[in-house]
Amino acid sequence: MMNRFMWPLAGFIVLVTFFAVGLTLKPGEVPSPLVNKPAPEFELTRLATPDQTFTPSAMRGKVWLLNVWGSWCAACLQEHPVLLDLARGEEIDIVGLNYKDARDDALEWLKRHGNPYVLSVADTQGRVGIDYGVYGVPETFVIDAAGVIRFKYIGPITAETVRSHLLPLIKELRQ
Repeated sequence: MMNRFMWPLAGFIVLVTFFAVGLTLKPGEVPSPLVNKPAPEFELTRLATPDQTFTPSAMRGKVWLLNVWGSWCAACLQEHPVLLDLARGEEIDIVGLNYKDARDDALEWLKRHGNPYVLSVADTQGRVGIDYGVYGVPETFVIDAAGVIRFKYIGPITAETVRSHLLPLIKELRQ
């Protein structure tokens, strides 16, 4: 009789333990196999000037952010003021990777909410996002002057994330 109740109780305790440990993790800091590896190369058209293209190699020699966003993304709107503040501070160049979006929708969204990006590129099919291991948007990558991904953040960036993670890392990478 006792064994009949012990197995479900033990299973419940294991589940509660996994849940408790999960609550202590930071969901934005999911380990990525791309961290400390060269950023995948791509060539995409620029959002505002589709007759021009961009490749990450154009940023060699600079520490920069690649921010994956979409006009259809509610969380992107949540992080947008933080990106605008970061861009105003001129601490770092931010390149936008407009993910699975219509060009006109994306341009209208930037016009309405402000544009923190030095440029945005259009990943309409999501293929570059796949190469970067994008789970969903927004996601942000810190890429060093040699073109190596040094940090990946999943979810909307907050002012606290900028203060505690991004700016110290950017400062360190520039030295």
